[in-house]
Amino acid sequence: MKKDSFYMPARVLCQDDVVRKSAGELKKFGRKALIVTGKHSADRCGVYADLCAALEEAGTQYCRFSDVEPNPSVQTIMKARDYGLEEGVDFVIGAGGGSPMDAAKAIALMIRHADKGADYLYTAGADGSTLPVVCIPTTCGTGSEVTGVSVLSNDKLQTKKSIPFKIFPQLSLIDGKYLQYADRRTLCNTGFDALAHLFESYINSSATQMSRLIAEDGMRIWKNNLPVLLGERELDAESAESLMKAAMLGGMAIAHTGTSLPHGLSYALTYHLNVPHGQAVCFFMAGYLEAADPDDCARALELSGFESVEQFGEIYKKCCHLPDVPRDVLEKTLDACTADLAADPAKCAKAPFTVDRELLGRIAYRSLTV
Repeated sequence: MKKDSFYMPARVLCQDDVVRKSAGELKKFGRKALIVTGKHSADRCGVYADLCAALEEAGTQYCRFSDVEPNPSVQTIMKARDYGLEEGVDFVIGAGGGSPMDAAKAIALMIRHADKGADYLYTAGADGSTLPVVCIPTTCGTGSEVTGVSVLSNDKLQTKKSIPFKIFPQLSLIDGKYLQYADRRTLCNTGFDALAHLFESYINSSATQMSRLIAEDGMRIWKNNLPVLLGERELDAESAESLMKAAMLGGMAIAHTGTSLPHGLSYALTYHLNVPHGQAVCFFMAGYLEAADPDDCARALELSGFESVEQFGEIYKKCCHLPDVPRDVLEKTLDACTADLAADPAKCAKAPFTVDRELLGRIAYRSLTV
């Protein structure tokens, strides 16, 4: 029998009004919480108000850091760490899209290691202990609520890069009602991020029978909601819950396999041209699918509702507009994407086929012709 395993350390609760119903769960983590959010979305969708109500019911103190930007920077993590230390917090709650949740993990690490500087975030093999982390997603893409990954913008390296620590939330609270406040642009960018996780975990050298079962289920759910992303059907409570579940399954799948070439290529596109993460990742997906085993490619497309790579490309462009930048600037950035990934053998090894610089270049430029 082929060796297989499954480990999912994040406890996940999914239900209506789950945050307000989880006062007792939140009380277990400490005396004072640091709530980490973006500037506006946590207020607009209601998750911050729900958190305040739950924590007050639990008798738990809290403070808020709301300066997390899209693609959070190392500098922001250190600013939040200092604020958390001043406030004397003993656990961290990330509420929002992938940026606040990824930031919450890194902040929890750095509060635990208060004597360390920013370089500690990228110190491989160092002590990865953290304050307890709770995650509450409000978008349908990242899956950070069930992964150990924290991706930060690193100005020193001039790109986005995962920190080398696996920081899984102890608790994740999922409620589709928060997604109903998202605009279509956010739905599309985060929805295609979830699809990228499902594709990249399915077509992956670390894929197992169990990780593929998770990815297949996520693709089926995603397919059922493609009309919402296309604007052909309204986002209602049922579809919001369903999209959140697809994102969670994508996160569970990549928690086992890691992401592959499209994610590795995407970071420079996001860092240099400010392209939203999900849009940036799926920009490279057509080329990745074509480089894969034809049977795997066909299966992934079919499960997700596409008849061909060309149709995937057409729908992607309809949902996620390409960067509106001069062709020479885009090509220069794509060359940087290729160079960055070529220098990352660990990420290249996630592809279940032979990867060289020429192939990376073809994948990087493929979406310009789809």
